[in-house]
Amino acid sequence: MQDFFQIDTSDPMPIYAQLERAIRFAILTGRLQVGEQLPTVRQLAVELRINANTVAKVYLELERAGILETRRGIGTFVRAEQFEVARRGFDNKAERERELRALADHYLAEAARLGYAPEEAINFLKVQRSKEKKTYGRKN
Repeated sequence: MQDFFQIDTSDPMPIYAQLERAIRFAILTGRLQVGEQLPTVRQLAVELRINANTVAKVYLELERAGILETRRGIGTFVRAEQFEVARRGFDNKAERERELRALADHYLAEAARLGYAPEEAINFLKVQRSKEKKTYGRKN
């Protein structure tokens, strides 16, 4: 499950927000299927090396939003009838731009950590994109 949810403690986005987004994204992309059981709060907290209260807070918020459901004594599951609710937060243009800005900041910070100037990192992306276009024949 740790592979599904990447948490970066150096990221300025709060850990609970990172985890909530990661769970929504895993559902959206099909990595978490409708009806699939999530790890227990304690299991996920240990795997991600974060506070169990943080995981519990995220599970509770996603349950309130109708994305997850907790069955006493059994566990927490992805709700079948609420798949579209998981998309909320990805539909809002301002929210998507905020996420993209955070991703760009993170990319540039990691590139700097590796010793690359921002211009070098951006040029690298451009080269990769042009290779992708040639390889896959994409026009975008």
